[in-house]
Amino acid sequence: MDIEAWVWWLIGAAGLGIPLVLTAMPEFGMFAVGALAAAGVAGLGGGVVSQVLVFVVVSVALIAVVRPIANRHLSQQPAHATGIEALKGRQAVVLERVDGSGGRIKLAGEVWSARALDGDTSYEPGQQVDVVEIDGATAVVL
Repeated sequence: MDIEAWVWWLIGAAGLGIPLVLTAMPEFGMFAVGALAAAGVAGLGGGVVSQVLVFVVVSVALIAVVRPIANRHLSQQPAHATGIEALKGRQAVVLERVDGSGGRIKLAGEVWSARALDGDTSYEPGQQVDVVEIDGATAVVL
C-alpha cells in the first residue's frame, strides 16, 4: 500500500495544527497552511521539489505578512476605554459630602463610594467633581 504525497502533506498539516491549538503559537498555523498548499501541488502532480518549494514560500510569506499585522494589533490599545478605565476623567455629582475619609457620588448613573484625592478638601452635595482614579470600589475625586 503506497500512500500518495498529498496525503502525507495533509497529515503534516494536521500535525502542525496540533501544536497550534496546544501552544497558541500562530506560526504553526502558517506552516499548516503551507503544508495544505504543498498538498494541493502534490495532488495536481507536482514533483517533490515543487511541493517543498511551495511549502517554504507559502509558510515564509505568511509569517512575513501576517505576523507583523498580528503583533501590531496585539500592541494597540483599545480604541474605546472600557470598564474602570472608561470612568477615569468623567464628571460626577456629589450626593453625600465627600472628603478624605469618604462620601457618595453619582457616576455614570450609579451611586459610588468616593473619597477626595486631597484629604484636606471636601465637596458638598450638588457639586461637580472629576474622577481621577478608581481604587477598588471607591472613586477618587478632585
